[in-house]
Amino acid sequence: MAGVSIVKVKESDDGIRLNRWFLKEYPSLSLSRLQKLLRTKQIKVDGKRAETSTRLEAGQEIRLPPLDNEKAPLKNDFVSKTDEKFIKDMVIYKDENIIVLNKPSGLAVQGGTNQDKHIDGLLDALKFGLEERPRLTHRIDKETSGLLILARNRKYALILTKAFKEHGIKKTYLALCEGTPKAPKGEIKASLEKIGEKMVVTEDGQKAVTEYEVLDSAGKFCLIKASPLTGRTHQIRVHLALLGAPIAGDRKYGSRNKSEALSSKLHLHAYEIDLSEVMSKKCVVKAPIPDYFKKDINFFGFNFKEK
Repeated sequence: MAGVSIVKVKESDDGIRLNRWFLKEYPSLSLSRLQKLLRTKQIKVDGKRAETSTRLEAGQEIRLPPLDNEKAPLKNDFVSKTDEKFIKDMVIYKDENIIVLNKPSGLAVQGGTNQDKHIDGLLDALKFGLEERPRLTHRIDKETSGLLILARNRKYALILTKAFKEHGIKKTYLALCEGTPKAPKGEIKASLEKIGEKMVVTEDGQKAVTEYEVLDSAGKFCLIKASPLTGRTHQIRVHLALLGAPIAGDRKYGSRNKSEALSSKLHLHAYEIDLSEVMSKKCVVKAPIPDYFKKDINFFGFNFKEK
């Protein structure tokens, strides 16, 4: 039949439902028309009748009638040489399934109001020979520096997104704080709710739990290692402020420091992540501490050495 085409399912689409595949490749094709084309056998998978719920496998062939008007427009994936170098310099680990970035403070993960440059907009520069751009699997605050994990294929995007959602991945942050908690280590349990532009502690909020340990202290400042056991927005920032130790540079949650000796940036760094359980191999990645943070750690003489 004139206009009929055969498309082979890519490795990156292995396991995707047929309706989701069409939503991605032919976004203007309505569900009702898709169902009609399937019902009248104008669309087939490996020569057989299929349903919208059919799970596709890499290498299968999808028979398509003429659908040029519904096809997704070509995506402008141009990234300037300057921006390409900028994001490639963030890469601290890469294998066939994941890429790990060391994100600088001040760079947003995704676009939003007044966000001209963000990680998501630069991901086409990180294909490294693959057809598919890497995918975000979690997020960290714009002002937080450190580890950001990308999946290089659909399989690991699903695995990692699920693991982050279920809090099955151990993450460790470093925070330079004003004030020192009474207990040198412990667990903070305080439910959080967004009210206006801030997260606040409320009885009816979402459950939030953070483990912490004071690594060293000097005067009114201390260095804390914190591990969130849940993934609420601004969780570590709110929880440490609740202990009377707001993070240096955190004007939103109580930092009072105006010393010219310290950087004004938020001193919260996603330092270490253990991906061993989801990677089927030993995989612990650490993100080097940014220079301003390292300088301020040394200013107080804290006993901390990067391994």
